[in-house]
Amino acid sequence: MIFEVWEGSFGYARGPQILNKINFSISDGDVLSILCPNGVGKTTLLKCMMGLLKWDRGGSYLDGENISVLPQRRLWQKIAYVPQAKSSVFAYTAEEMILLGRSAHIGLVNQPSQEDYEKVEVAMETVGITHLKGKYCNRISGGELQMVLIARALTAEPSVLVLDEPESNLDFKNQLIILETIRKLAQEKGISSIFNTHYPAHALQISNKSFILNKRGNSFFGDTQAVVNCENMRDSFAVNVHIGAVQISDRKHSLVIPLSIVQ
Repeated sequence: MIFEVWEGSFGYARGPQILNKINFSISDGDVLSILCPNGVGKTTLLKCMMGLLKWDRGGSYLDGENISVLPQRRLWQKIAYVPQAKSSVFAYTAEEMILLGRSAHIGLVNQPSQEDYEKVEVAMETVGITHLKGKYCNRISGGELQMVLIARALTAEPSVLVLDEPESNLDFKNQLIILETIRKLAQEKGISSIFNTHYPAHALQISNKSFILNKRGNSFFGDTQAVVNCENMRDSFAVNVHIGAVQISDRKHSLVIPLSIVQ
């Protein structure tokens, strides 16, 4: 599977151009982080690349096919979206919420089959939340709800997961759980992920590819180690940073330390 955006440009009606000639691509097992300062269109980019907003120019392609011509059901069997976890107002159990992810396979008028429920069980086991099965989503923590939403996406058996700031507003433990889940899905299942993040260290930790967009509309795409560097951080975020690493046991952990604001 190859998912790519080619020359993608977008602006809201009677507004300025927000995205201009966006280009990137991923294949099976890639993890792509999107790093942008606030207000430059991270969420708009996600919506455009999934077809929820229509590109003014350019397009998004899945194995060479423009997704704008793909049947919606086929598209959402290939791409699954994980929104930011917010307190649920719906009195769904975790199992019921995750079952909603099978909609692209079940259809609008059919009832879930035994196979559908088995897919739910597998998704819960994959992300380690079988203990939440009967708990109501409006009574669990933000980190737990984020894992439920990831499991919901996995039941569609997608090739690509698109996650909107999955680790935001979570404590350290839940951030690590989310990041490790994304990494394991890529390495063990071959599921590609694209995620927005405010944390360049997280990009260095789990992403093999990164995309940076700055307020002037300039973008940088490539291998994470090459893209997430001091110069690009300064240029895009107006912050001087130190990028380093610390070796703990047999694993290297990346550090991005903000030093000063660029005047």
